[in-house]
Amino acid sequence: MSWTKDHAFTIALGGITLAAAGGLFVVGLKGASAYDQAKSEFDAAVEEAHSFESLALYPQAQNRDSKQKALDDYRKSLDSLQQAFEKFRPGEIKNISPQDFTNHLIAVSDEVRDAFGKAGTQLPNAFFCGFEGYRDALARGNATGILDYQLTGIRAVLMALAAAGPSELKNLHRPPLGEEDGTAFKPLEAQVARALPMEITFRANEKSLRAFTTELSKLDKHYAVIRSIRIVNAKKDPPRTSDAKFEPLASQTTPAPNAGQPAAESWLGTETTMASKPGTRMLSQVLGREEVLVFLRVDLMQFLPAAKLP
Repeated sequence: MSWTKDHAFTIALGGITLAAAGGLFVVGLKGASAYDQAKSEFDAAVEEAHSFESLALYPQAQNRDSKQKALDDYRKSLDSLQQAFEKFRPGEIKNISPQDFTNHLIAVSDEVRDAFGKAGTQLPNAFFCGFEGYRDALARGNATGILDYQLTGIRAVLMALAAAGPSELKNLHRPPLGEEDGTAFKPLEAQVARALPMEITFRANEKSLRAFTTELSKLDKHYAVIRSIRIVNAKKDPPRTSDAKFEPLASQTTPAPNAGQPAAESWLGTETTMASKPGTRMLSQVLGREEVLVFLRVDLMQFLPAAKLP
């Protein structure tokens, strides 16, 4: 027997394997060519999209004009908004001498005390417009400017409260500013205003509360924002029947009859009786006149210099 006949199966298997490998090579070559073509088309599309996006305006004249109009309208609205708050902008705040600030503080405190006194409002014994720490001490020289500006704002708020006529100002708390500790104020990027907070607690009726919050929105040179408010009844217990007060009954005097009347019908002097007419008994001040305790956190806004738009 020959070698070929002895290894016929091996030869056949090798031929089949070679043919299959050749087929796979041809298929792989075609696949690689298709991938290269698809990759090239994708890269070209990405490059074209990037070129459109990198244009000054994307990508048609109509869109360019619409975008420019939108930017112009936005710039005008911002300018208008800045102008609307211009009257509240303090401009440059300059420091004054510590003694001048103290003198101004004393004058404002006396003025506010007088206003509350005329309104019949009770004040805390140590009341000093929120600047109690400066009753016996001078402010830092580099903090007097912002403190004096804040003082004028607090004066405006307190005068509005005094005009509303609350029965009692329980507390006025003014958190210290950074400048009072020697820290300079640095506005954040794009910050347009700085909040100067204060907290007020007072007792008043509903009418007085409404009047105060209304006037708070009408300050001339300062812009006040109510950040939070809490209102509770001054009386914790509900009204009782013993709270009812009635009008006293009207007295009526009946004259003595003429002389000569029968003894059985005679009158000795005059007689006082209590007349009870319909509607004379009135229930008064049981509901609707209770006072409330009010806590307000108010921010006086110091508007920073107007930003220049690009």
